This record gives sequence, C-alpha cells and structure tokens, in this order.
Amino acid sequence: MHGLGTTREHPLNVLPFLHRHRFPVLDLAYRGDPGAPRPQDGLGHLGETEWRDLDAALRHAVRHGAERVVLYGWSTGATMALRAAAHSTLRDRISGLVLDSPVLSWETTLRALATARRTPGALLPLAVRAAQGRTGLHGDRIDAAADPAGLSIPVLILHGPADTIAPWAPARRLAARRPDLITLHQVADAPHGAMWNADPATYEEALRRFLTPLM
Repeated sequence: MHGLGTTREHPLNVLPFLHRHRFPVLDLAYRGDPGAPRPQDGLGHLGETEWRDLDAALRHAVRHGAERVVLYGWSTGATMALRAAAHSTLRDRISGLVLDSPVLSWETTLRALATARRTPGALLPLAVRAAQGRTGLHGDRIDAAADPAGLSIPVLILHGPADTIAPWAPARRLAARRPDLITLHQVADAPHGAMWNADPATYEEALRRFLTPLM
C-alpha cells in the first residue's frame, strides 16, 4: 500500500526483491488514486477510511488461495496496514506487517505538512483544526490501531530521523514497548517514503531476515 502523494508505482522498487523470494504480490490502487473511485467527500483521510480498500484486497487474496498475508505499507499505507491488522474480519490470516515511514500520529503529520507548505507557526493549530474538520479525523484513532498491547504478529518498521513528514519518534516508542514483536531498522539520511533509496542492499537484507521466517 503506497502512501501520501504517491501511486501504486511507488512499491515497484521492492518488487524484484519480493519476486526473487517468490512472494506473490498484490499492489493496490485505492480510493482517490488515478483510475480508482473518488472518496465521497473528495478528500484523503490518512488511512482512516482507506484501510477498507485494503480489507477488500485481503478478502480478494484469500478468495484466490492466500493462506497467509504480509501487509506492507508506506506512510499512510502503513497506517492502513495497522488498522486492517486490528479490525479486519480476516486479521487471523495476517502473519506480519512491514511499515515503511509509518504515519503513527495524524496530528504530527498534518503539522509537518503545514510547515512544509510554509504555514506560519502561529497558524499551525488553525491549519490542523481545519484539516480535522474537513476530514473528520477527530481523536487520534491511529494510536488505538498501533497500541503495543494489541499487537500479536511480527512487525518490521523501516524508518529514520530524517523523515520530516512522519517523524520517527512515535515509531521508536512503539518498537521500544514491544521488542518481542517489533524490529526497528533505522535508515539514516532518508526522506519520507524513501528508506529503500538511501541504502537498497541493507534495506533488502532487513526485509529478508524479517520475511524468511514468515514464508
């Protein structure tokens, strides 16, 4: 599942690796993407509603013979993966999560986006509230989906301190609370959603070590 400001072409970087290791891949377009249905309100919801399209894809995979599924998401796609693992009726088929540059706090990400667009600091709270009103993101339900106590499957987080869109402090806190299930692979000097680009070989080795026991 791709994330903010990208399309389903974004995951193409890792497809050769996944094919070499014989993982069947379903690369999703979801509501709001080119060629996909538009959201009823015309707005993105940082995975809050979009995860249901991932749930539909999960049902499709199971209908076509999938016994176990690893959800792999970038940015808000990672948020979608967390919500599906928490709420899907087929969550028992999910054997692991790979989260690249995960958005774990929508408010933090909205502030980062507003800052990137040069919104004056004094107006940041107003910008966040305006986005909240437009999208219906009342309360941070991402926190509930990423509750460490609720996790029951292995998770690989690929993230780094240079991400200014989805700051990685929440990812570090999440990993620190569940070291039995969560592996955090730190990538230096990589912007949001570009962890593979910074060091493909090391990134793919982290993927290999995580995915091999799940095969």
